[in-house]
Amino acid sequence: MSTALDEFADRLQEEINQDVIETYGQKVYERWRHPRFSGSMEDPSGYGRVTGNCGDTMEIFLRVENGIVSDASFTTDGCGCSAVCASVACELAIGGKTEPLSDITGEAILEVLGDLPEKEVHCAFLAADTLQSALKTCMKS
Repeated sequence: MSTALDEFADRLQEEINQDVIETYGQKVYERWRHPRFSGSMEDPSGYGRVTGNCGDTMEIFLRVENGIVSDASFTTDGCGCSAVCASVACELAIGGKTEPLSDITGEAILEVLGDLPEKEVHCAFLAADTLQSALKTCMKS
């Protein structure tokens, strides 16, 4: 009995995976399945917390050494697309100098991911806003 149930669950999961790939693309799917930079950070140099119009809340933590972001991480209570966009924001920030990081916008995140469905585009802008919030706290230090 459990074998039939396991086979059903495997087929269902594969259908979900294929639907995600068709809707969001391979890049988003890979980040959704294998999130990077997820989790909070102890004693960050910068921290931003923003709640978007959609109700998702995102936090981004930055560690800055000598004016360069050496580490970044995020948390979110939002959808998978919010997590994917936050992951990209962290990736774009790491290794960058804090001053030019204002170039990391929602558009820059979307460029990395490719097209997102219109109803999910706001996630990229939420991630960019949260990153900019974290950067502002770095600049105050």
